[in-house]
Amino acid sequence: MGSRLTTVRGGTLLLLVAALLPTADRVEGQSWRTVTASRQLTDESSLDVEVKYVAGEFRMRPSAGEVLYRMELRYDEDAFEPVNELKGRRLRLGIEGASDNIRVTKGDAGSLDLDLARGVPMDLELDFGAVRAELDLGGLALTDLRMATGASETTLDVSRPNPVALRLARFQVGAAQFEATRLGNLNARRIELDAGVGDITLDFGGTWERDADVGIDMGLGSLELRFPETLGVRLTKDSFLLKLDAPELVKRGESYYSPNWDEAARRVDVDVDAALGKLTVTLTR
Repeated sequence: MGSRLTTVRGGTLLLLVAALLPTADRVEGQSWRTVTASRQLTDESSLDVEVKYVAGEFRMRPSAGEVLYRMELRYDEDAFEPVNELKGRRLRLGIEGASDNIRVTKGDAGSLDLDLARGVPMDLELDFGAVRAELDLGGLALTDLRMATGASETTLDVSRPNPVALRLARFQVGAAQFEATRLGNLNARRIELDAGVGDITLDFGGTWERDADVGIDMGLGSLELRFPETLGVRLTKDSFLLKLDAPELVKRGESYYSPNWDEAARRVDVDVDAALGKLTVTLTR
């Protein structure tokens, strides 16, 4: 039951591999291992960050102090291999399959805890499957954001404003429950959601530094959109089978407007294309 500490000059890389107890954390056909890795912040000017995680618990937040990233990963070493690779400006973290025959069962108890540096501009790509995820992107310097989920339960919060302009935030959600809050803090020019089946809640609170476009393409389920009452909102929907509940919006032609659309300092233009379900729109104080 040993551990190993490795130091690399030019950017301290800490890798702690904890051996397994003879009986703890063992299920038939599974062998659990824990890996902790981190790297000190040096002179990184920008990063392309890719995070992949298949199943289990996934928690992400901005790091404290002078840390570029810190990752703690618990995984089944018979099925997966840890990914911890920095080449130039490209950073890859998470796990990948150790074999072509991977089976994920309900009893799997893997986990990934990840902290990322606040001050480094980054294109961030998140890809996870059957995961219960709690993500806080508050204060990260995001220039591009892409997230793809499978059958997941995800809560995402942008607790602090993004200090740089974000070109595109794109969320691809499978059969899932997905809730995102304070999306105004993303500082995004455009936000896109492509959802299959599930319950989706998008809260557009936060600090709005620019006007934005929002495009939503959804199959079947319920969609709730919450906007601060100070934000000008124009909503256009393309579906006769989508039930709309938006008593505070006023219809003009083919679109629905918030009462303050004409004089609002910041505006968001929303297009919704859904096959079947219910759309609820509320204006919040």
